[in-house]
Amino acid sequence: MELVNDLLLFLPAAIVAVGGLTVMMLDGYKAKSRTIYTTTMAFLSVALVIATYDLFMREPQEIFSGMAGVGGTAAFGTFIVVFGTFFTVILTHDYLIGIKHNFPQVYPLLMFCTFGMIVLATAYDLVTIFVGLETMSICLYALAGIIRDKRLGVESALKYFVMGAFSTGFFLYGITLLYGATGSTSLAEIGAYTDGGLIYWGGVSMLLVAFMFKISAVPFHMWTPDVYTGSPTTITAYMSTAGKTASFVALVLVLDRAMPFITAELTAVFTIIALLTMILGNVVAMVQDNVKRMLAYSSIAHVGYLLVGLAAGSVAGYSAVLFYLLAYTFMNVGAFGVVAYYEKNHDVHFNNVESYAGLGYQHPIMGILLSIFLFSLAGIPISAGFNAKYLVFSAGIEAGLISLVVVGVLASAASAYYYLRVMVFLYFREAKEKVSLMKPRKVYSYSLAFLALLTLYFGVVPGGVTEIIFGYFSESAVAATAP
Repeated sequence: MELVNDLLLFLPAAIVAVGGLTVMMLDGYKAKSRTIYTTTMAFLSVALVIATYDLFMREPQEIFSGMAGVGGTAAFGTFIVVFGTFFTVILTHDYLIGIKHNFPQVYPLLMFCTFGMIVLATAYDLVTIFVGLETMSICLYALAGIIRDKRLGVESALKYFVMGAFSTGFFLYGITLLYGATGSTSLAEIGAYTDGGLIYWGGVSMLLVAFMFKISAVPFHMWTPDVYTGSPTTITAYMSTAGKTASFVALVLVLDRAMPFITAELTAVFTIIALLTMILGNVVAMVQDNVKRMLAYSSIAHVGYLLVGLAAGSVAGYSAVLFYLLAYTFMNVGAFGVVAYYEKNHDVHFNNVESYAGLGYQHPIMGILLSIFLFSLAGIPISAGFNAKYLVFSAGIEAGLISLVVVGVLASAASAYYYLRVMVFLYFREAKEKVSLMKPRKVYSYSLAFLALLTLYFGVVPGGVTEIIFGYFSESAVAATAP
């Protein structure tokens, strides 16, 4: 009965897993692509409703003998992952039809990948983190090269696989060393270990290196631009939001529950990595002419801002990171969704910024939506991106990281150049030739409009969400230090 109860508490993940198996069987029996897509959306809709309920109503507790958790941070991570997947599937269906590569295999892969992300975001044990991480990664390798006749896509999938396998080695070695030092893989039990030692610090170092690979922080970012550029555009949106959210939530849980006593020692490490990531991500993004590659380096820069919250090592810092992940999901899925719309009307090479000349007038709604998302990514006030950056920088100031915050603010100001550059071409450059744009399906337009609305809403009214998130860590910190 305890197992059944745990499965009921873990219902969003269970529904996504069953959904993945169902759509895989439908594909095996040659069901129509529309049927597979509709079935996928039905399962995701149910999972999203339950994840939303858990977010507001579920009390934090451990399940599966302490291997995973529900409620609190785990519920928040689950909600963002399922939410991001829900809109990714909507955009992907229309995008793949537009580029004439509507492979039905993409839907079970997305479902199984989402299951891995939920496991990763709810893990209270290093073994569970590893299972979730590998389930997610294997599916992402396949999704990156799903367009098999596209050489760039196959190349990006291979690069992703090689670098992912490399980081997996670090992760496993880190688990081994931490188990050798503490005698446990439970995050709470590792958090109660205060003796330190060479083996312990070796395990911590290996674990953090693996996480830095997964979140694409400098200097472990080298795979990101090529993989993001070569993957289908909507899949890139999925990688950079849901995938990054799962990895960051797992990292936050590890720091909060397993390493509460070494926060001060890790501050210097996160500070250096945050500085390098913010500077390199923004500087290289400035010289990119390919919009997808620019957004790839932009995502690296945003990892730097998120690391400011981790460097703070406080309840305010961890809370700011979670809010940032929510806001980033809205604006980045939206931005890539508009890029995918422009791209699917032409070909996969329609990503040069000069190709956007005059498109803001040919389809004004899409131009306005892209402008909202880019303004938010730049951190312009009255947008979710502004509040997200404000929260992480405030946490940094409270922790005394003044120099780091100053660099972050300057880097964020510099990012306005390459975001606004796209809008300059949309509205202030004339197209060299007339471009024929098909009207997007209503569900595609409404989805992007809804994401834009959320981006603006959380730019004006972020308070309720931040108060909910703040309560997670006061509870989890107590759990982590409990004997």
